[in-house]
Formats: sequence, C-alpha cells, structure tokens
Amino acid sequence: MLAVADLKKSFLSPEGGRVEIVRVPAFTLAAGGQQALRGESGSGKTTFLHLIAGILAADAGRVEIDGAEMTALSEPKRDRLRAEKLGYIFQTFNLLQGYTVLENVVLGMSFGPGADRPRARELLGRVGLGHRLDHFPHQLSTGQQQRVAVARALANRPKLVLADEPTGNLDRKHARESLALIREVCRENGAALLLVSHDEATLAEFEGVRDFKEINSAAG
Repeated sequence: MLAVADLKKSFLSPEGGRVEIVRVPAFTLAAGGQQALRGESGSGKTTFLHLIAGILAADAGRVEIDGAEMTALSEPKRDRLRAEKLGYIFQTFNLLQGYTVLENVVLGMSFGPGADRPRARELLGRVGLGHRLDHFPHQLSTGQQQRVAVARALANRPKLVLADEPTGNLDRKHARESLALIREVCRENGAALLLVSHDEATLAEFEGVRDFKEINSAAG
C-alpha cells in the first residue's frame, strides 16, 4: 500500500544553510496494516507525513501509494490522488470556520468520490457529534473539533489514513474512543493506518511501535 524509498527533505535555516529534516532510506506499510511511530516535537514526523501525502514536494526519493507514485505527479495530480486514496487527520484540524460540522465533512468528501450526507451523518454520530451537525467549529470545544477532523478524514473510505497526533487535543476518555474509531473504520474499509504520536498511552494501543528516529537517518 505504501512504499517509501530514499526520501529526502531539507529546509533553509535562518543562517542561510540547508538543514535536512527527513532522510528515510526505506519504509513500507502493507494494505490494511496499522503502524504507529513514536516521535517528539521537531523530530520531522509531520514533515514525513506531509511528504507521503504530497502536501510537500520531496527534494529526492519516491513515495508510492496503492501503485501510484506520488512523488512523480504534478501538484494537481497529487491533489487528486490525495482526494481519492488518502485520509489525513491533521494535528491542527484544518476545519473550515465558515461551514458547519456536517458541511466540513461533506465538503471534504466532494473532492473524492462525491458527497454522501448519510455517511457523513453516520460518522459524526459515531464520534459523538450527531447533536452538533449544524454547529460551526468556533462553537465546539477543541476536542470536538478534533473529532470532526477524524470523521472528515475517514469519510471517503481512503486506502491509507495518516494521523498526526490524532489524540493530542482530547481528554483520555475521548482519546481512547477516537483512536478505537479510527482503527475500527480502517479495518472495516481495509485501509492502512500510519499514526505518529509522542503520547505513550496512544502508542500502547499498537503492537510493534517504531521510533521515528529508527527510520529517519536525518535524526541521527
């Protein structure tokens, strides 16, 4: 499902030099597999997810998702592949403030197979927000906004779900429930899940957790 080879990304430092953030020689994730990566803030894990999703262009290397090479595509084609194959749970939510909870999920679906209001309502109900469909993001708590982001990421039945600290803004009870939902819906749809976190309680739910520093040579 996911194959990464010789992936590299650097950024310009304030001093004018280049600082390498990501150098991943190889990483794979099988269809339906669920993998958690442990990584502290600033370790490059969010950059790694952005490179996989095609949000950032790599300096070098290859990212292949379900047989399509993300790194070889133009920006519009990367957008299309992301809409069709990926679900992304952002650490910062990225909700549209001028739209309701239901509209945020439905609009996210429109970039892929198409809007499906019954499924959007179902997922929002499963994350405990069935009574908040007509609310706007600013009317929700931080944890509720995170749960909207989870529903939106899962709505298009993606082949690969990327989750960046998906429980970081939730209390322990809702963190467990949201993580269970993410994993359950991924299993239902046969989707692979790649989650990055520094929260040990979240990581403890996974078998075979890997440290991001193990796969990212730039961290060494």
